[in-house]
Amino acid sequence: MPPADNTAALAEATRRRSQRARSDAEKAIAAAQRSGNWISFAAIAKTAGVSRSWLYTQHDLVTAIRQLQNRQPTIERTGSQPASVASLRRRLDAALGRIKQLRAENNDLARRLETAYGEIRRLRSEQPLP
Repeated sequence: MPPADNTAALAEATRRRSQRARSDAEKAIAAAQRSGNWISFAAIAKTAGVSRSWLYTQHDLVTAIRQLQNRQPTIERTGSQPASVASLRRRLDAALGRIKQLRAENNDLARRLETAYGEIRRLRSEQPLP
């Protein structure tokens, strides 16, 4: 008996899944528009239960999301702010001061090590050979 040909059923299931994903994405975009919250591709994809990569392949949905994003006011920053020039200058000065201090310590340690090696060499040369 030949294997059953399920291609028509698989094609129909794929078509239904694609329509459902598209419908869910459209509903998510409409809901986001009504809510007035910030709209992002990740939020739409999560709400619709689709992947962002799939969403980006739907050019009309991408256009709709971008149009909504362009209408939204810019979000005022409440978190961390970019560093000011003065702040960066202070951090740079502090880092340069620390580098200078570490170089001085390194030079001092190198001199002390040289002295210790010299002392070890002197002590070895004073000991009689067995």
